[in-house]
Amino acid sequence: MKNFLLIFSLVFILGCDSAISQNQKVEWTAYGRDLQGTRYIPAKGITKKNIEKLAVAWTFRTGETKPEYKTRRRASFQATPIVVEGVMYLSTPLGRVMALNPANGEKIWEFDPKIRRDVTYGDFANRGVSTWLDEKLPNNAICRRKIFIATAQSQLIALDAKNGKPCEKFGKKGYVDLRKGLRVPPFEEQAYTFTSPPAAANGLVVVGSSIADNTLPNPASGEVRAFDARTGKLVWSWDPIPQDPKDPAFNEWKGKLGNKTGGANVWSAISIDAKRDLVFLPTSSAAPDYYGVLRLGKNSYSNSIVALKLSTGKLVWHFQTVHHDLWDYDNASPPALVDIKHKGKKIPAVLQATKTGMLFVLNRETGKPIFPVEERKVPTSTIPKEQAWKTQPFTALTPPLSPHKFDVKDVWGITEKDKEHCQNAMKDLRNEGIFTPPSVEGTLVLPSNIGGAHWGGVSVDVKRQIAVVPVNRIAAMVQLIPREKFDREKYRVEDKKLGHEYEYNMMRGTPYVMRRRMLLSPSGLPCTPPPWGSLVAIDLKTGLKKWDVPLGSMTRPMPKEFASKIPKGWGSPNLGGALVTESGIVFIGAALDRSLKAYDIETGKELWRGPIPESGRATPMSYQLSNGEQYVAISVGGSGVFGEGDYLVAFRIKKK
Repeated sequence: MKNFLLIFSLVFILGCDSAISQNQKVEWTAYGRDLQGTRYIPAKGITKKNIEKLAVAWTFRTGETKPEYKTRRRASFQATPIVVEGVMYLSTPLGRVMALNPANGEKIWEFDPKIRRDVTYGDFANRGVSTWLDEKLPNNAICRRKIFIATAQSQLIALDAKNGKPCEKFGKKGYVDLRKGLRVPPFEEQAYTFTSPPAAANGLVVVGSSIADNTLPNPASGEVRAFDARTGKLVWSWDPIPQDPKDPAFNEWKGKLGNKTGGANVWSAISIDAKRDLVFLPTSSAAPDYYGVLRLGKNSYSNSIVALKLSTGKLVWHFQTVHHDLWDYDNASPPALVDIKHKGKKIPAVLQATKTGMLFVLNRETGKPIFPVEERKVPTSTIPKEQAWKTQPFTALTPPLSPHKFDVKDVWGITEKDKEHCQNAMKDLRNEGIFTPPSVEGTLVLPSNIGGAHWGGVSVDVKRQIAVVPVNRIAAMVQLIPREKFDREKYRVEDKKLGHEYEYNMMRGTPYVMRRRMLLSPSGLPCTPPPWGSLVAIDLKTGLKKWDVPLGSMTRPMPKEFASKIPKGWGSPNLGGALVTESGIVFIGAALDRSLKAYDIETGKELWRGPIPESGRATPMSYQLSNGEQYVAISVGGSGVFGEGDYLVAFRIKKK
């Protein structure tokens, strides 16, 4: 369910990009381009003047269109490749790693961990690899540069960047078993896995985890761990659910399980400030997502941005974005680290976009908000013994990135039949705005459990001081069904009769079965009015919104008779992030349309669209070769409504 390195020069390591000449090599050396996760590339080969000449340069296929495995979900190709020392490194859902020539997409080597195919993994996706250079080793030494991947089979693997062979001195012949040593061992193979790349810096490689946290109250514990990048030995482990009674947050976990529960893991990418010896963790909700009676209290460290000492794993500060989460409002996106100018001062900041549709801007050294945040009263719970937290944090200056309220009178439909269907689906739901707790009668949830802002996260123009965030604007519903009243077959028959497609989760160990779904009409369109997806820019000098434009087009899924009636300006539900170039261009796929899109960072104006075989449910990346040619590449084939595929498509300015 927890559904998306050294840098080439010292300048990049410190995150202080100086001016890049037209013909200088510029690489993408981490998932977020740099350890800070800015997704900003100081390259100017593609400009607003020549972008119309941008065309496909090459396409590479991984061969994983129809892998033979048993799973409820198809493999989803969501990887963001990296380019370091002239080589591109790419991961696949099955944990294969490939080295490619970034100029033409030709394969150099391939590694296959041969993960088991008879396991129903919760999420069959892998969003990338990371790299680390061991400067203590001579230039031609084996595994001087390592490529790290964390697989769906819960393995941390170190490979030699030159030939793709496992590094024998790391762990057990290149492998570390990440299922071992947890406070709460996973109850099944699929309950504990990995979708995001590790973070590697200062001789350490740091990993989080992805946990099926709506299955049990304690499906697995969510420790974040750091391993020696040379040997694979555990250096430190940090549990987001405090175990030490002396910890100030220990008593903020109460109820039957309290500190014994699981989850609150970090399934998104991790950011690092190597100079300050800080690692930044976006934590998720404790298990289970929608029922908190077994884990009463504020649940501090869950749903938070947490800063630890990279070298020791000791807590420096934390800031909680949701108290006692009952909505699956994980911090799903990587924190972005950037210096901002505020009130005449340069401040090291960390930016966190959330599923609640808010952008928190905090001081990187202290965790204190740079732009004001205030606690506001929110609705109470009607579930027996549940104690929803009375207030929640809201950004007071920066406006919501997506709506926090929706009235049934504003229900939208492309036909009267659709509108009537949506009104009937919503009229009896509890609906008191954001943070309305789950209920027996059913609750309208806006933003939905996919966000608001989602795992695509923040991209930052570090020079223009503009943050860009893709968001969804569609509502969902969630209902807690008393277990004694739940008849699976009866509900299935009723759902089919009404044309509903619910996701059911048994939430074993609780008195309820959870069901939820996106609120869609029979035509497949959201019941909320368009735009259904947007790209939003926030001016980091003021904290205010700079522009807000529809993102992509809603071309599927829907009957063909409606597809031609959907205007481009209605936007699309989306998953995947953006990148920003020094020339002032924002690139993003993410939407359901089959295109890579480019926007003007200053105005939000769409500048260009390039066709791709399926939807790009991934974050694109970019690099510039020494001949001045800049490329933008995106993985294509995110599965489901995003389409099946195994394509990596690279664009560049078309040669004469």
